[in-house]
Amino acid sequence: MAEYVKLDLSKLKEIRSVNPRLVSYNIEMTEVTGGTFWKAYTQAQIDGTEQVPPPDFSKGFGAMHQWYDPIDTKNPRLIKLAKELGSCWIRVSGTWATKTYYDWNDEYPKGSAPEGYNNVLKKQQWLSLLDFVKAVDGKLKVSVSNCDGLHAHDEPWHPSQAELLFATSKEYGVPIEAVEFVNEPNMLKHSGLPKDYTPEEFRRDQDIFHKWIRDNYPECLIIGPSDTDPKAMTLDADGNRHPFAAETALSAGVAEALPYCSTADLLDGCKEPLDIFSYHYYNGISERMAAMMPAAFTPYEQCMSEEYLGTASHCARCFTSYRDKYATPNGEMWVTESGDAGGGGHTWASTYAEVIRTLNEIGTFATVTDGVIFHNTLASSDYGWLKHGSFEPRPSYFAVLLWKKLMGDTVYDSGETIRPGAHVFAHSRKDGREGKAFLVINTSWTEPTKVELPAPGEVYELCGNGSMRSRTMLLCGRELTLSENDALPELCGRKVESGVIEVAPGGCTFIVL
Repeated sequence: MAEYVKLDLSKLKEIRSVNPRLVSYNIEMTEVTGGTFWKAYTQAQIDGTEQVPPPDFSKGFGAMHQWYDPIDTKNPRLIKLAKELGSCWIRVSGTWATKTYYDWNDEYPKGSAPEGYNNVLKKQQWLSLLDFVKAVDGKLKVSVSNCDGLHAHDEPWHPSQAELLFATSKEYGVPIEAVEFVNEPNMLKHSGLPKDYTPEEFRRDQDIFHKWIRDNYPECLIIGPSDTDPKAMTLDADGNRHPFAAETALSAGVAEALPYCSTADLLDGCKEPLDIFSYHYYNGISERMAAMMPAAFTPYEQCMSEEYLGTASHCARCFTSYRDKYATPNGEMWVTESGDAGGGGHTWASTYAEVIRTLNEIGTFATVTDGVIFHNTLASSDYGWLKHGSFEPRPSYFAVLLWKKLMGDTVYDSGETIRPGAHVFAHSRKDGREGKAFLVINTSWTEPTKVELPAPGEVYELCGNGSMRSRTMLLCGRELTLSENDALPELCGRKVESGVIEVAPGGCTFIVL
């Protein structure tokens, strides 16, 4: 039976105002320097007609990676499309960043690095990245090197490398405005940290780093720990358990291969407090890693299931108690890395099917907490908003562009319970005019959702171009693609009178009243 939604402006209750840069993104350090990242899927795999073979785990994570040259941060299309998103936080981090040497004097030729590091960042590469941040009116967030090349596990971290990055950025006029110590420090053996590093040594070094920041760059926000603590995601504040809980997510033997420590291990006893608490999450594991973590894998047929889509709000509720303990109670909480699936995204990440998850993530997170979500990534791998290399916009890019165009920063209780076929979110209007902006997501594969409007307005109807796995998206029946000179299509809705409209199966409709 079709779901029925009744929008009632008089009954909306304000929940909070969210960070205007709620929707932000990552540019991985491996993109800046050039390096390995997740292998691209074939066109047949994206269509769902060819299976993704399990990787050869004897070769480690490298079996799932390929080499990519540095991203062209001066590309006019990239700059234009990023600028259209408005001012965002831009995070340059990732596991690659933890073992990156800042080679400001060109000591090391391409393909070489000092002992204990995996790769080098050239000064000109960093300056080009800073030019990009400036061009798109971004705010820069980074993590820093912390590996065997910098210090042994039983020796304290020191700022000789970090100072290069911070001083250069500040002198260039694009200061680092937020920082996390390292990326995903709870993955002790797979985050690039010094060999035999312990949680106690991490806490020692994090305190050193945070004090150094406060002494030398006090205007910089300290974010952390940016971890992926599986146990923390098991039960939310109400005791609700998510299907992707840690105890069931790892197949036999994988827990030993991927040892981790908890958020408490990283933060209990630290002397230097966080300004903002952060964590990472994905809606499970991609096809590439399904053999490793079968319980955390969601097949395409369940991409609109309540269990899959509920991951964002569940994780946010789980981590609020950590935020209140380790940072500012009821303050902002940042998701410094998120996406449809860990391991480079699902095969459908670059298609319209990912739009449902993307918009639902933003909507549900904003009802739980204030903060920022850093999508991984802007323009790399299958889950990038833009296609790697060509920077062609994918459906999810246009989806977040519409969110930023229409949905204001004040969040309301929509009055509608989240349920199959009807995920409803209510915000102020982005244009500041009187009225409200709604988003209705129909998660049914077969039934339309009826929506009763109390007044005339505009609707922006999104759907796949012929199928859910289409590479392009339709807005009110018009295909969204770039035209000559990379001109963006008009993001226009259609005017409607009060009455009942329908949201098609799998459709996402913005309604501005």
